[in-house]
Amino acid sequence: MPELPEVETVKRGLDQLIVGKIVADVTSDWVKSFPNAQTDVNQFLMGATVQKLRRRGKALIIDLNSKYSLVIHLKMTGQLVFVGQQKNEQKAKSKKQKEVRFGAGHPTDSLVGELPDKSTRVTFTFKDKSRLFFNDQRKFGWVRLLPTIEIENLDFMKKLGPEPLENDFTNTKFVQRLQRRKNSGIKAVLLDQTVVAGVGNIYADESLYAAKIHPATLVKDVPRNELKVLFKELIKVLRRAIESGGSTDKNYVDAEGKKGSYLTFARVFRREGKACERCGDIIIKTKVAGRGTHTCPTCQRSHS
Repeated sequence: MPELPEVETVKRGLDQLIVGKIVADVTSDWVKSFPNAQTDVNQFLMGATVQKLRRRGKALIIDLNSKYSLVIHLKMTGQLVFVGQQKNEQKAKSKKQKEVRFGAGHPTDSLVGELPDKSTRVTFTFKDKSRLFFNDQRKFGWVRLLPTIEIENLDFMKKLGPEPLENDFTNTKFVQRLQRRKNSGIKAVLLDQTVVAGVGNIYADESLYAAKIHPATLVKDVPRNELKVLFKELIKVLRRAIESGGSTDKNYVDAEGKKGSYLTFARVFRREGKACERCGDIIIKTKVAGRGTHTCPTCQRSHS
């Protein structure tokens, strides 16, 4: 599932491409992907102008001038594919369309064939004939149209913890929120979206490795100073991932068509069987908090 850096990459890329565009049409082939009343679509989406894009946790929000917003959750395999207006329609018939693709899913190039394809669930057509496709092979993702003021009342939004990259989210607040679940394993707490928003499996593994904390360690057994180190490393990992355009280099590209490259910098995730860069021991993969987990058995001491 896309984590904070991947959704932030989506937001920043689309912000350069669709802000100011006017929605002329929308079609959908799967009701769960676009669970919206047609009357609302006609009144608040058709003819509306895209004003800005936001991210909250792992959700993308597209605000419209109709005082409604599109809330998008990519889930496991969601992608957003922007196809610009063809300047020469005759050439477009004989050549592949240029695209900018964001999100998870199957590996892609910077070129695609005919769209929509079999994974397309929702198609937005703008007044200038450019289009935004929501593709989702496994059909877990969704696009909801809601009054902007009601977004914060969505069940999952109300439960979300603070954004870790906000300036007012300090290491003190981070430690306090983790210690609310002092009897839980620290990786499980990091993955809990009600504690901190947006952190998933990749960046939990990476930050715990950087802080030399074993993922199964109970929060109460981690000294406060080590929790502060974990906060520092988590912020560092998230920022570097955003700068790299996300983690999944086969599945993500930025607005310029560059693939996400964070995994080329990863120090532990998907490096099982390879030597730890700090001590030389072999990185292992186990299961912690129900997720595949990568650790160095020497650097990350187990308290169990």
